[in-house]
Amino acid sequence: MALLLYVLAIVTCGGAGAWLGWIVAGAIGLTGTPMALVAAFIGMVTATGLWIAGAALFPPKREAR
Repeated sequence: MALLLYVLAIVTCGGAGAWLGWIVAGAIGLTGTPMALVAAFIGMVTATGLWIAGAALFPPKREAR
């Protein structure tokens, strides 16, 4: 179950980052390869930030020994 949640979180963060990167790159008027590069950069930064925020808000539960 935990693996499924990790996969879902990765897909969600990556999708949100890609969407935001594409919107921002298109809004500033880029096209073609420059748009793809800017969108990829923004997407990766956004996805990483979302992953960090999620890890801070929902830390993994550890069992006591």
